[in-house]
Amino acid sequence: MRLGDIAAELTVITRDTIERQGFGNVAALLRNVAGLQMTNNGGPGNTTSVFVRGAETRHTVVLIDGVRIDGQSTGGARWENLPVSLIDRVEVLKGPASALYGSDAIGGVVQIFTRQGSGRPQLGLGIGGGNLGQIKADVSLLGGNADFDYAGSLAVDRGTGFNAYGLTTSKNFNPDKDGWRNYNGSLRLGARLAEGQRLELLGLKSRSDVGYDAGKNADDRGITESIAAKLSLKSIWSEVLSTQLSVGQSEENYETRPSAPYLTRTRIRSASLLGFYRINAEHQLNGVLERREDRLVNVDLVAGGAGTRSQNAVGLSYLGTLGALSLQAHGRHDDDSEFGGIDTGSLAAGYRLGGGWRVTASTGNAFRAPTLFHRGSVYGPDTSKGFPELRPERGHNREAGLAWAQGDLDFAITTFRNRVSDLIAFGAAGSCRSTTGCYTNVARAMLKGTSLKGGATLGAVKFSATADFLDPTDANTGRQLQRRAKRFGTLRAETTLRTWTLGANLVGSGERFDDAANKTRLGGYGLLNLDAQLAFAKDWRLQLNVDNAFNRQYQTANFFNQAGRTWFVMLRYAPTL
Repeated sequence: MRLGDIAAELTVITRDTIERQGFGNVAALLRNVAGLQMTNNGGPGNTTSVFVRGAETRHTVVLIDGVRIDGQSTGGARWENLPVSLIDRVEVLKGPASALYGSDAIGGVVQIFTRQGSGRPQLGLGIGGGNLGQIKADVSLLGGNADFDYAGSLAVDRGTGFNAYGLTTSKNFNPDKDGWRNYNGSLRLGARLAEGQRLELLGLKSRSDVGYDAGKNADDRGITESIAAKLSLKSIWSEVLSTQLSVGQSEENYETRPSAPYLTRTRIRSASLLGFYRINAEHQLNGVLERREDRLVNVDLVAGGAGTRSQNAVGLSYLGTLGALSLQAHGRHDDDSEFGGIDTGSLAAGYRLGGGWRVTASTGNAFRAPTLFHRGSVYGPDTSKGFPELRPERGHNREAGLAWAQGDLDFAITTFRNRVSDLIAFGAAGSCRSTTGCYTNVARAMLKGTSLKGGATLGAVKFSATADFLDPTDANTGRQLQRRAKRFGTLRAETTLRTWTLGANLVGSGERFDDAANKTRLGGYGLLNLDAQLAFAKDWRLQLNVDNAFNRQYQTANFFNQAGRTWFVMLRYAPTL
């Protein structure tokens, strides 16, 4: 099925965009995607949250070549530890998708695809530097033929940083610079075993070591490791039937030291069998069998500092095209070893009106299973005293969209209403072993909004813009959800002048609140980011980036400073060997 036939709201970020705009990590790469907002607790490498249509950061599934990246402490991937040097493209699916991906997909899905080699060997070398003491270097090698292909990369990114924490009266305040060090590598191999049989191996690791404030007289560090591995066999059995058998494992490990030592380790093992049956050119059936096993090691877990659980799932999808009408129906049953079974489903339709116009509509539900920390830590319900177990968080979404495309012009508007119930929140003590507070299913949220995006080419300049009008509300209190703005938008312009490619990007955010009571206001902000690329010789390119060009002071989380004006220069050499 073509991207144009997909009824859900989907954004694809290509390798060209990644290289041209020179982002440092996946979270920064997503800042121009309609419907997404993010917060950062300080500078590069510090804790980052991504809100898809206002949903919590743990409500977004993150997959790297199909391997799920997640943390079983408070939940969600560590966005700040996902580098872009190994990425070929990113696909962002907005809206509930548990009927396809199981637990966690209440807000959406972000799929990251690594680079795959083909053709003659191609070497990639890059080295650069900028202010904040930043030094960055990477090397990659890609190539292959019909029988064997390979792609590998290594990268380092480090800087002295700036003082990320601004509350001078806090006992944790330390006026030192909070620098960062990130190292990552990836390897992807593919081999044709026989006609229609392809074996693929993926391995990647990223490690970051970032400064933060936890004591006045110590260089406190937060250390994160993300590891993923996958082995898959893709089989084409006939013109109408193909399968993919995969086994994978990911790890998310986080540690702080020395002032407030803390360690949490998550391991996710998975196995899946996907089947694709093409009835004819207009109709297709897809099926999935999946098993997932989670393990968490954390000192606050009651059962000896470690917890485990498993989920088994079966799903079926139908994709069809009937002239101008396209249909999608998805259904899935997940069985969890802790809370039992849960069913999810979605139905979507799109219709081409002619003249470049298309309308879409969809409805579906989703869920997020409580993390092992939520249920099994000293902050989880004390079932020995009769308190009930935590229930899965649930989302129910309806949306409609209208899109138009003609030549170099395009426009799309999507309106949605996502009702999220049984949200897990940290509340008063009494139902758990801790005296400081407990996790309970007490919160509800209403996520309503309208998202717009469009593009146009006027002469030699290409424009693109997004605008989000969001109403993220705590359904119990009627207050605005924390750290989410009601108004957010971007505007980008780029052009090519001989051997130069020039770009400018405006980012604007309305005010938000740092607390649930809406007492602590975070002001709105506007940023200008600039980028330029010069192809000055065969296989040579020079990349220049200036972020926050007007040196604006702003915060996305209270007391945490954001970088002022930053500049970066990168030299790249990419010959074909």
